Amino acid sequence: MQYIVHENPVGRAESNYIAQADLAPFDLDGQIEQLWLLPEEDGTYAVACIPFMTYGLALGDRVRLSPAARVVDVAQTSGHRALRTLLRPSMDAERLGCSISLIKNSIKESGLLSEWHGEHFVAIDVPPGTDMSPLFALLQREVDEAGAFWEWADAMPFSATQS
Repeated sequence: MQYIVHENPVGRAESNYIAQADLAPFDLDGQIEQLWLLPEEDGTYAVACIPFMTYGLALGDRVRLSPAARVVDVAQTSGHRALRTLLRPSMDAERLGCSISLIKNSIKESGLLSEWHGEHFVAIDVPPGTDMSPLFALLQREVDEAGAFWEWADAMPFSATQS
């Protein structure tokens, strides 16, 4: 079993709870994403990280857990979206460093939150109503010039039993 972990979750707090999302429904058999959560009074949990691999979840979404601490469904969406970008691993070190710097600066200038998984993969929180034009222009340039890839993580709804 391979675990996808969040080393620096954007919603880190004194009383976070960590649960698991099975990634098999998203064609990632044998992989589990460990999600950071904040307990809510009604027994649900608010997602306190930006999911790297789990589709259909975003920062602030409220989820229900199984007795085994697995995410089983979304109780309420937050309206946020997760944008994920993969930079080509074969990219030369200088070009990669430049790309990372440009993306980090654009995220910061846009006032967005992000989490990096290594140096090739970033998940970006997109609150409702955010103007994504500057970041989209940069990401499109990275796609065209360096073979990067980006996607919306809500491309399919979350399902613990998706086929």
